[in-house]
Amino acid sequence: MTTQNKIRVQVALFSLFVSSSVLVLLLLFGIELKLISIIIYSLLITSIIYILFFFYVKYFLNSRLKEISDQLFSKDINFNNTVTTNMEELVNQIKQLDDKRKIELGLMREKENFRRDFIGNLAHELKTPLFTSQSYILTLLDGAIDDKLINKKYLKIAGKSIERLNLIVKDLDLITKLETGYNNLKRSNFDIVNLLQSSIEMLEINAKKKNIKLIIEHENNPPLYVNADKEKIEQVATNLIENSIKYGRENGTTEIVIQDLVENKLIVRFTDNGIGVKEEHVDRLFERFYRVDQSGNRISGGSGLGLAIVKHIIDAHDEKIYVESSFGVGSEFSFTLDKSK
Repeated sequence: MTTQNKIRVQVALFSLFVSSSVLVLLLLFGIELKLISIIIYSLLITSIIYILFFFYVKYFLNSRLKEISDQLFSKDINFNNTVTTNMEELVNQIKQLDDKRKIELGLMREKENFRRDFIGNLAHELKTPLFTSQSYILTLLDGAIDDKLINKKYLKIAGKSIERLNLIVKDLDLITKLETGYNNLKRSNFDIVNLLQSSIEMLEINAKKKNIKLIIEHENNPPLYVNADKEKIEQVATNLIENSIKYGRENGTTEIVIQDLVENKLIVRFTDNGIGVKEEHVDRLFERFYRVDQSGNRISGGSGLGLAIVKHIIDAHDEKIYVESSFGVGSEFSFTLDKSK
């Protein structure tokens, strides 16, 4: 039974009660009435009371419901843009609004947590090179500058710290431009196999330090042309290969495979047998400055923004990026690209 029907029944019962009370009072005062008169008077009184009371209740409820509806939804332009005086509809709208507000609060909490983590991680990333360069420069000013062997060594270390600060600022600037769309893509047709080979050649020295083999399929196959921003995709490939080397095992391998996905798309996979990542960290790997190792030490330097940049570049191409990882087994990063038409 709807709320309005319940109100009608309650009004009818109240009217019947009032009319019955009136008849009982008439009988108590000795006013004799015939049966037909009693029935007529009962129906008449009940009807009058029902009509008057019902319209009063309806007017009162409608005015109150309209007031509540105005207060709830007048500023919620995306909700319904309609003011209702129907009790059932209003209850449903309030429930929907409550669900909407819960979702919004959840998103706000998530954004606040992300903001807090980002600021904390940024402070940590900037603090280390700043303190390092400051310490060595102050040591030089305290007299170590007169020692030619020490001053050269300390200046190199301070220079590397400042270089790392510059890298962090540069990468943050790039992410900001990608997010705002300021850094427009310069699409062209190019051979993805050749680009990956160039990236491997550039990083072979780093790989040899850990005796990691960089393998690419399609090496002897015909070129595969894609349509994308060549410079940005080269940065994606470089960052992913660097990441596989950084977290790879001694004498390990990093294999790059190019596969057809659908008629007009292909997928590029970067698979390593490195240390891998625990499941609870996988979804956060593309966050800025996120550290799997919460001890605070970042392996092999870097800006801490490599994977975040990869994600933003692929998103800017309206493509998809995927990650799968098993702790102690290895990781696989993959992304899609449009084939040249």
